[in-house]
Amino acid sequence: MSELDSYIAIEGPIGVGKTSLAEMIAEKLNARKVFEDFKKNPFLEEFYEDPDNNALQTQIWFLLQRYQQQQKEIKQLNAFQKGVVTDYMFEKDRLFAEFTLRSQAEFELYSNVADILEKDIIKPDMVVYLQAETPRLMKNIKQRGRDFEKGVTSAYINQVNEKYQEFFVNYDERPLLVINANNIDFVNNSNDFDNLLEVIQEPAQGRKYFNPS
Repeated sequence: MSELDSYIAIEGPIGVGKTSLAEMIAEKLNARKVFEDFKKNPFLEEFYEDPDNNALQTQIWFLLQRYQQQQKEIKQLNAFQKGVVTDYMFEKDRLFAEFTLRSQAEFELYSNVADILEKDIIKPDMVVYLQAETPRLMKNIKQRGRDFEKGVTSAYINQVNEKYQEFFVNYDERPLLVINANNIDFVNNSNDFDNLLEVIQEPAQGRKYFNPS
């Protein structure tokens, strides 16, 4: 198996398997993995319990963490032409901010900071968007059993899912691979993973769809 020499970002709603797939690809193709470290966010649990009063600090923390990773890890690796796999794209931060920040003043403050940071961001060579329906996502969230996700509701996940669909329906900044993940288990089924990997390694251009049955 050849090594990865490009920058791939895995995206999708909460519970779809972004980090698992990114980790498996990085291991298989000897690439560096750069993951968001949500466990260090001191506001995340409070956000799930009371989003209206904890959204701004939660979102700003994620924004700054992702920016620091861009500067310290992705840029350095890119300079040495090393393959990189991430479980997010920088634009996802604004996607979440658009519906978690309820007041106009909070969103304007967030946007002012994000506008400055986004000017210095490296774009991935390809984006992989994992899609799944809300019931499947809720099942995955329940199975992984993270304490801070116990308060996550179907209504919230459905809202996240809709935002992702809206974002990617017209996305054309980078090559995009859209994968229907409703009926596959790439973590526990090696055939599913091998099929995904084969599609991901194809030359990246335009928009492609992979809909395994």
